[in-house]
Amino acid sequence: MNKAVNALVFVILAIAAVALYFEMNLYKKRKLQEDRHQVLVEYIDNIAKTIEKTDAPKATTVPEARKDISPVEAKLVDVPETENFLEDYPAELEEANRETFKWGPMEKGQLRKVYQEIAGMPVDDPANPGSYLKSGPGTAAELLEGLFERAKAQQAKLNTTRAELAQARTKIETLVNDYNKLTPIARQDKVTIEEKKQQISELEEAKKAVEEQLAKTKSQVEELNAEVTSLKDELTSAKDETEGVKEELAKQEKLVEQLKQLLQKQQQRPSVAASANGTVAAAQFTAGVKGKFVAIDNEGMFGTVEFTPEAMVELMGEGQKNALPLLEMGVRRGKQYVGKIRLRQAVAGKNLVVVDVLGDWKQCDIQNGDEVFPD
Repeated sequence: MNKAVNALVFVILAIAAVALYFEMNLYKKRKLQEDRHQVLVEYIDNIAKTIEKTDAPKATTVPEARKDISPVEAKLVDVPETENFLEDYPAELEEANRETFKWGPMEKGQLRKVYQEIAGMPVDDPANPGSYLKSGPGTAAELLEGLFERAKAQQAKLNTTRAELAQARTKIETLVNDYNKLTPIARQDKVTIEEKKQQISELEEAKKAVEEQLAKTKSQVEELNAEVTSLKDELTSAKDETEGVKEELAKQEKLVEQLKQLLQKQQQRPSVAASANGTVAAAQFTAGVKGKFVAIDNEGMFGTVEFTPEAMVELMGEGQKNALPLLEMGVRRGKQYVGKIRLRQAVAGKNLVVVDVLGDWKQCDIQNGDEVFPD
């Protein structure tokens, strides 16, 4: 009996040891499952934070980038024809920082619930007898299903964005090709413009030189016109002077003729001014210029002197009542001594006296305007 009891105890102890062993292993597995579940919850939460809760609403305003589609021709277009390059562009795809899932302790706790529960008890699955309902309100599947749907929507948005990027790339390639076609033309136009600028610069310089030459020519023409005007004035003045000289010459010729006649008469009668012993009568003259020549005949050695009224009074008295004394007087031109003269005959009623030029004293020909003074 004791042996049987001992054997039974031994068996129970062995079973207990095996149960303890399995319990310890199960505890480790439980801990592993809890840690694994915790890691999955954290990563699912992190993934949920990258999933947008809703899509951006369709843009109500279409962005505009007007493209000039008028043909490029050699003419100016004031209002070119354009089209909106971004007519079909989905601007809502650009909206960033949309709200994502943010799960708190309640949602994280829901992730731990595999089965739908009522009053803390799992709900049987009608479609699978003997199994519990693993979807519906309050289950992890509810949260994961919503997250999965939003992930699919976000993937669809990503694919739409990829398609739009492909279309944008095609449009950009078209624009680049158009630009590459226009670039050589633009370079050629720029070269042509630079050549035209150089030609314009050269023409402007030539124009400037022509304008300067024209200004000089105008100045010269104005100077010549002024000279012509001055010469015309001088010519008019010279004509006037010539007429005056002609008139004066006519007067002088008339006076010379009168003097010749007087000389002839004087030569035909003896002098009334001679004294008893044959000497020339003297007069008392004051110093200074007494008159000047108004007519001269250097070949005939005689001329006419116009005396001042005071000198005539000194010579012949008031009213020229006395006889003219046959005095010798000096002749000068400025400070130059020209020669001597002798008074011969007074012209009645005038301050004119006919004189003889004394050849022995003559230094040079006498000219009209030469001054007469007591010597």
